[in-house]
Amino acid sequence: MGAVVAFSGTDFDFLRPGAQVPLTGTDGETAATQALASAAYRDSPVDALANADGKTTVKAPAFSLFQPNLGEAFARAVEIRMLGGARNEVVQSFGAEPQTVVEHCLAATHIRKERDTRLTLLMGVFGLLFLPGVLIWLAVFQLRRTLGKANGSRAGVLGGAVLVVVGFFTVLLIVKPPLSGFWSQYLRVMMVAPVLGWFWAKRICERTAKDLRDRWGGLVSGGGVGAKIPGAVPRNPNETRAEALRQNLAKLATEQQSNVVFYAGGADKGILGMGSRWGSWQLAEELVPREGLAEIHPFRSWDVIKAIHGRLRELERGPLHTGGFPKPSIRHWVVVPIGEGADKIVRPTGAEVEGFTVKDFEIQNICNTQQFGKGNRHYLGVQFTGWDGQLVITFMITVTVLASTLRVEVSGHVLGPVHDVFMGAPPANEKTVSKTVRFWETRTVALPLVKTDEVVRLAARAPLTWFPPVLDHLGGKLALPEPFGVRHTWAGKPWSHRFMADDALRAATPVLRAVHSAAIQVLTENGVDTEKFTGRSSVLSGGVQGAEPGKADVYNA
Repeated sequence: MGAVVAFSGTDFDFLRPGAQVPLTGTDGETAATQALASAAYRDSPVDALANADGKTTVKAPAFSLFQPNLGEAFARAVEIRMLGGARNEVVQSFGAEPQTVVEHCLAATHIRKERDTRLTLLMGVFGLLFLPGVLIWLAVFQLRRTLGKANGSRAGVLGGAVLVVVGFFTVLLIVKPPLSGFWSQYLRVMMVAPVLGWFWAKRICERTAKDLRDRWGGLVSGGGVGAKIPGAVPRNPNETRAEALRQNLAKLATEQQSNVVFYAGGADKGILGMGSRWGSWQLAEELVPREGLAEIHPFRSWDVIKAIHGRLRELERGPLHTGGFPKPSIRHWVVVPIGEGADKIVRPTGAEVEGFTVKDFEIQNICNTQQFGKGNRHYLGVQFTGWDGQLVITFMITVTVLASTLRVEVSGHVLGPVHDVFMGAPPANEKTVSKTVRFWETRTVALPLVKTDEVVRLAARAPLTWFPPVLDHLGGKLALPEPFGVRHTWAGKPWSHRFMADDALRAATPVLRAVHSAAIQVLTENGVDTEKFTGRSSVLSGGVQGAEPGKADVYNA
């Protein structure tokens, strides 16, 4: 029995039987994670994803017969991008578990690999022994696909005509072959043997399609089973592939826990993984000693941030038992600017960084000193993940002191639900028709999961799956946008969903008031005259009640 492991963060349980990976990540992130993971099992056209989000592109195939479907292309693209040895850094996926998505891609690839192994054996028998006949049939189906794309509504008629012609040619070879002796018998069998192979291939494809669709439907509906990845755990030092997989999955989990995020500018990207900035509120007044004091007591930005941090922890508590905020994630972030057109991210390195995470003393140093000019900036973030990971609301707070002016800035970021292309369930493989005699009554007819053209496509691709670069050249592939992260790449806008928009707008008021209250308390304790701060806070508190989403990162200049 193969070794099995359950992954959770960077910890591995080597004692569990069978490479079973749990479906759920952290609490509240299951729907988005499972919707993204379901793409690995889908059999819809690959163009559906490219046409839907406008970011992902599809490399055109040299021969459409070898073109992958959405699940095949998605799984391969994500595996290479997330686990490849020469890959660039990956953006964190807030509201989803990227490791779970990758594990389902690996599981789907393993299922297809088992199917392709059987199909390769079939192609070895019928493809090598009856190669001329197989090539003729493949050319016929390639011609059907080409005519289908070129002629639109007439594709069915033209494709049927092509099959009729080839069928007539096959009958002629069987009845009156042009040669005699052994070759006459070979010509008779040459066109028929691939059809027999097609029947066996269809059974293999149907069984695998049912398995893949069951997993697809289970993930979209919120259930299903975990991803099974045989060989994910090395059992001896010589299993270098399994060890590399284990290390890459651990690296992915470590990147997900990083406290460094990247600002890519513009109205669409904003902070990668958190979404664009839709609102910003500034409390900026002069630091003046309270009446009766000669000067204020010295304090630093970090003192204000610590007080705000403590006050934000109380957001989930309220005087009334009426629900309210879920427990937020409150964390100190280092924000790195990368430019609007950057195609990759580079995480900070050095003695002050450990495992992609900037150490606490360096965060404090950035907060107190890097407030003007070049360099990274410090922000305190409070993040709410709702709608099972479909909505991520983040408020970023920064405190700066320039000359005698203290500024407390709160900005709102929001990441919307996963694109609708990931949400659809498998279409029913049945149809309702009228009965022949009692035409006023209906009956349900089961349809095959895999059509004739699809069986031919899978059989033609199967031998080439052992040579992925060749298959990518012949069939094309999915090109993922950069900088890449599985969550923000395929996130939609939340403002078209009434309740999601309400949640984002309503969260701004209590967060802003908690930040201002904590900041003013620190100022009071250090002898600052807070009259102007309190007045400005009241104005902002009133204005934020009517907050509307905007494009705070777009400047009219």
